[in-house]
Amino acid sequence: MEISENLFHYFTSTGTKMHYQPGEIIYMQEENSHQLYLILAGRVRIFLVSKDGHEITFDILGKGRIFGESSFLQNTNRPVCVSAIEKTQLVCCQLETLYPLILESKELTLTIMQLLSSTNDYLTNLIKKAYFYDRHEKIAAFLLEQKQPVIPFTHEEIALLTGLSRVTVTKIMNDFANRGLLKQAYRKIVIIDRKGLAACIDQ
Repeated sequence: MEISENLFHYFTSTGTKMHYQPGEIIYMQEENSHQLYLILAGRVRIFLVSKDGHEITFDILGKGRIFGESSFLQNTNRPVCVSAIEKTQLVCCQLETLYPLILESKELTLTIMQLLSSTNDYLTNLIKKAYFYDRHEKIAAFLLEQKQPVIPFTHEEIALLTGLSRVTVTKIMNDFANRGLLKQAYRKIVIIDRKGLAACIDQ
């Protein structure tokens, strides 16, 4: 879920703008969670590192997206890591300064509630795809989840997010393109037939 730009001022007025270079770590799992982040520009990767060093990517977020929202519900350590994929600008907000603004603005309150709800829905769908979808269904579902008309993901990034190999993703994406379901360009995917993609899941 993206935050509307007309709400950005609530974050920028109380938070601190921060800049990150590609690959730079924003925070690591197990760190204290007292801050919330809004992406003003760029993209970040949400991932988990296992005890043996294996990384599992959960999501890639762009402008208007918030992360670190688990700190709203409980004062615990970060469950995941976050790093910048490209040059990224964020607003880092301390929760104690953001809470009064949430109470002041009904629109901001509803947005935060919707954000927390959408995060829960996303995790539910993640489990569903992992256990019940085949590789074609996983990619079709991922593409349909993207709301913007142009999807700025590479095949490698889609592979990370779906748990498939890059080769498999490329084969399936080319198959979808040959069937007229989408068009591909450098770091850009345009969905042409959403009903056709949905049929790949329902069949």
